[in-house]
Amino acid sequence: MLGADPLQAPERVALARRIVAFLRGIGLEVTEAEVPADSFLPGLRIVQGGLQVDLDQLRWPGDLLHEAGHLAVVPAALRAHMDDALAELPPVPHGGEIEATAWAWAALRHLQLPSEVLFHDGGYHGRSQGLRTTFELGVYLGAAGLVSAGLAATPAQASAGAALYPHLMAWLRS
Repeated sequence: MLGADPLQAPERVALARRIVAFLRGIGLEVTEAEVPADSFLPGLRIVQGGLQVDLDQLRWPGDLLHEAGHLAVVPAALRAHMDDALAELPPVPHGGEIEATAWAWAALRHLQLPSEVLFHDGGYHGRSQGLRTTFELGVYLGAAGLVSAGLAATPAQASAGAALYPHLMAWLRS
């Protein structure tokens, strides 16, 4: 289903719409619009703190989760100013690439989607299979950063009844 080739158009669009509904439901802005062909990811970009998606051009719906993760793990005051130039952001403790990936994994699990949706063969610079295996084995890269950012429960909070990662206490950093 999710091997080297992306999903067929109807399946891809249906999955993307499901992810978009979740992202809008947690408070992220997602706009359907034409995305320039030279965008970093086909059919997807970050614009003024929200996602802009072209469902006809989006190749991998899981990219929505990862890019949303970039928005979710930065403080709200910075989020509104984010765009595709993520490297131009000031350094944000616990708001980087690894936390965005951990956030995307938590969202993937929340949506009960297979790991190949996020760690698809077309992403992560050829490291998708390794990341898939790592996360499936419960080695959660970036989870400690989500705890430090207040998005995931600490062990003390878990002993008081809060669920541990990959469950999140909040989807967006305040």
